[in-house]
Formats: sequence, C-alpha cells, structure tokens
Amino acid sequence: MAEPQQDMREKPAVRIQSPRENDFIEVELNRGELSYQNLLKVSCCELGIEPERVKMIRKLPNTLLRKDKDILRLRDFQEIELILMKNGSSELVEYTPSLTEKPCYNSNAAKLTY
Repeated sequence: MAEPQQDMREKPAVRIQSPRENDFIEVELNRGELSYQNLLKVSCCELGIEPERVKMIRKLPNTLLRKDKDILRLRDFQEIELILMKNGSSELVEYTPSLTEKPCYNSNAAKLTY
C-alpha cells in the first residue's frame, strides 16, 4: 500500500498588527522554498502592502522571526503578524487596507453567497 502523499506546503496565518483588526489570512508557501524573504513577499502580496513597509515579522505571541532558520520551524496555521513602519520613519503604523486595495483580491469570490 502506498503512503499518503505529504502536503508540500506550509500554511501560516498572517495579519498586519492593528488594534482594530484581529483577523488572519492563510498563505501557502512551498516547503522547498521556505525563507524569510519568501514569507515576506507572499504575505505582503496577500495583504496588499509593500515589503519595504514591514519593520518586523512576529510569530505570536512574542517571537520575532529574523532569519530562514526561524521560518523553517513554522508549522501550519501558526499566527504571524507583520509590524509596519510609518513612511520614512521607524515608528509603527496602524494600517488596515480594504479588500479592494489588495492586489491579490478575487472579486468573483467576494460576490459568492452562502
């Protein structure tokens, strides 16, 4: 009997740090391509922000992710938070884009009703 094929993707749950927004989105990362830069790129695309605006990436509740080894330890559905800077400074910013601002927004899926 063949072994079941192992899922080749990690699915961390990501959000932007904001006191107004508590929801996470799931992003998919190929296990063979897990890296800090890839997590940053995919998360920013899904959340509709520029990677240059990210000051830190935090694995909740209180662990900063700083390098590829940290990313390799992630497991499915671990909660990740992007901490943003204000434009041109290191001060944190509160930012919550609307769904239509997001470049990965799927307008057809938004029209579905259940």
